[in-house]
Amino acid sequence: MIPAKSYAAQSATTPLGPWSFERREPGEHDVVIDILYCGVCHSDIHQARDEWGGSIYPMVPGHEIVGRITRVGSHVKDFKVGDLAGIGCFVDSCRVCESCKEGLEQYCETFLSGTYNGYEQDRKTPTYGGYSTRIVVDEKYTLHISPKLPLEGVAPLLCAGITTWSPLREWKVGKGHKLGVLGLGGLGHMAVKLGVALGAEVTMLSSSASKEQDAKKLGAHKFALTKDAKALAQYAGYFDFIIDTVSAQHDFSTFLNLLKRDGTLILVGAPPKPIDFPAFGIIPRRRRIAGSMIGGIRETQEMLDFCAEHNIVSDVEVINIKDINAAYERMLKGDVRYRFVIDIASLK
Repeated sequence: MIPAKSYAAQSATTPLGPWSFERREPGEHDVVIDILYCGVCHSDIHQARDEWGGSIYPMVPGHEIVGRITRVGSHVKDFKVGDLAGIGCFVDSCRVCESCKEGLEQYCETFLSGTYNGYEQDRKTPTYGGYSTRIVVDEKYTLHISPKLPLEGVAPLLCAGITTWSPLREWKVGKGHKLGVLGLGGLGHMAVKLGVALGAEVTMLSSSASKEQDAKKLGAHKFALTKDAKALAQYAGYFDFIIDTVSAQHDFSTFLNLLKRDGTLILVGAPPKPIDFPAFGIIPRRRRIAGSMIGGIRETQEMLDFCAEHNIVSDVEVINIKDINAAYERMLKGDVRYRFVIDIASLK
């Protein structure tokens, strides 16, 4: 077994603290990765505090992982010792269902092994995430990381980046399209950067006037204050697509009215209660509401390669692991621009 240090939640009500455990010895197709950086996702808080139910303790959160390979199994073909590597939101899947065969492992129809707060394919061995010193993963679920970009900025691409990239590619958003991005946070700031790089005209839709300057710095072409009815009125029937990153309850009908005929409102945020919208907000102009999750391995690699080519990374604040509980509280207040990333060297 391979010893690992981590910060873990022991229950839904206790702060994260030091916890040592053991990773499995690498199999023939596994790689061992010494973790360098791990992004902090809002879903880490939800799961550590059992806000979605079914949390498994002890829990080591973290699914935005970048590190360096230190060991490889005897049958590993695509990685070697010394390579940079990344791990996203899952570490295995059934591999045989229709979605897995199509490279859409994130929609595995049998059993998806989350990077943490989940189980391996045996459905009994808990998975532990990236708030730790090392991880062991099958090479098929491991990603190549370019050395061209700062690694701390690359880590959040493994969740925030791919969550916004996947719908942009699925709906082929690009030149000639008008894209609205609702909410400027970890997901929203990546949607702006990627949408602009793909050639779309991007408008930031935010409830905070103070976000306008940030949105323009990120590359947004326009800004609309969602609390200002007059400002929104000029965008009625304007957008081909709106990516909705907001996880709080909000009025969907307002934003449906901003779509063109055949426009699509794409949900990547997850409000806690069922959404409510008027049928006549979508019927008369054949509008759509769609959902999208993360991406599969092939699509995530495509996103990482695109970001390396276009010099795109997340805007991050690097923290010591000892500050993780304070970082959680700051995230809940929106006090981060736009992703915390843990320097795992602070664990060693």
